Amino acid sequence: MEEVSFDDWKKLDIRAAKILEVEKHPNADKLYIIKADIGEENPRTIVSGLVGYYTAEELIGKRIIVFVNLKPAELRGIKSDGMLLAATEDGKCVLLETDKEIKTGAKIS
Repeated sequence: MEEVSFDDWKKLDIRAAKILEVEKHPNADKLYIIKADIGEENPRTIVSGLVGYYTAEELIGKRIIVFVNLKPAELRGIKSDGMLLAATEDGKCVLLETDKEIKTGAKIS
């Protein structure tokens, strides 16, 4: 495993967020288009492969952790402006969530 310096870690902008909306991607069976409040003026769009692990209804309202300053990527024609963090093991995918309510946009450190 490659180690990173503390200076590299400080470059990451990771924040608490709340999922506001979820819809199936029109051009991909395994992708959702998620609108997440990360404490900015407008919600962020995040495209994520959570279909098969969560229903759209289960995701709405979840307080999650988002990697905010990841370079945007276009996934099947939709721009994704961040990455939600999840753990995977043995075919399972589990979102990282805050264990208590915290202000959206709170920095993770």
